Amino acid sequence: MIYLQLFFIFFKIGLFGFGGGYAMLSMIQSDIVTQYHWLTMEQFTNIVAISQMTPGPIGLNCATYVGYTATGDVWGSILATFALLLPSFVIMIIVSGIVIKFKENPYVIALFQGLRPAIVGLLLAAVLLLMTPENFSTPTTDAFQFGISIALFIGTFIATKWFKISPILMIVLSGIAGFFIYM
Repeated sequence: MIYLQLFFIFFKIGLFGFGGGYAMLSMIQSDIVTQYHWLTMEQFTNIVAISQMTPGPIGLNCATYVGYTATGDVWGSILATFALLLPSFVIMIIVSGIVIKFKENPYVIALFQGLRPAIVGLLLAAVLLLMTPENFSTPTTDAFQFGISIALFIGTFIATKWFKISPILMIVLSGIAGFFIYM
């Protein structure tokens, strides 16, 4: 039963997860943490962090990890990963020929213009989803951790947005900062 649920959840996420892995995070969290309780919010946050540091797309890495965690075996990982990839594979085969043929069509152009703001909204939802007490603490619970978390968040945003510092370097530097601050 869990394998069937896992397949349908990740197939649905793969089918409607426009905008890539970060846009999928809110859908993954909604199903996996909120509806089925296969992971806690803290575990989900850890998966996101690990998925960012490991090679490959974040949505795919999340699916692989969740599949293993939910079932306790590698077949769950394989199934969740396959289910996430299947819709994209089929859609890309079908759509690529159509888009190439009709790329100058005003309806196709309008379709993509309509999808852009929705994708940005899904990305923003992923950001807001991860702004939790597990990641930032709260001013009343631990003001020091909250302040450091906000400083790292703002510093990383500014460094990557305006100074064009590599996100990979920022992840490494934030990890090092966390190690020294919290040891």
